[in-house]
Amino acid sequence: MEKIRKGDEVIVLTGRDKTRRGTVLQRVDADHVLVEGINVVKKHVKPNPMAGSQGGIIDKTMPIHISNVALFNPESGKADRVGIKEVDGRKVRVFRSSGAVVGAKA
Repeated sequence: MEKIRKGDEVIVLTGRDKTRRGTVLQRVDADHVLVEGINVVKKHVKPNPMAGSQGGIIDKTMPIHISNVALFNPESGKADRVGIKEVDGRKVRVFRSSGAVVGAKA
């Protein structure tokens, strides 16, 4: 079971965007995620008339390693680690600090 999924709100722990929050847009692979507005770089793109794309400098969101982000806990307002427990015969993600189920409506 994945501890960080698409649509989760995360906080960046290290690097240039430290302490910034964003939503996970995509899991690139097992170790990397795309986070909205985080790790944005300028990319120089050649024009391609066959594809109809214009050249220039674009902003592109690059993947960030999953170890550099932590799930945001709305109860505490801080980053929190995630564990996995079995509740009613199914596995759910829980916050380590409080034991509350991730994404459960209070």
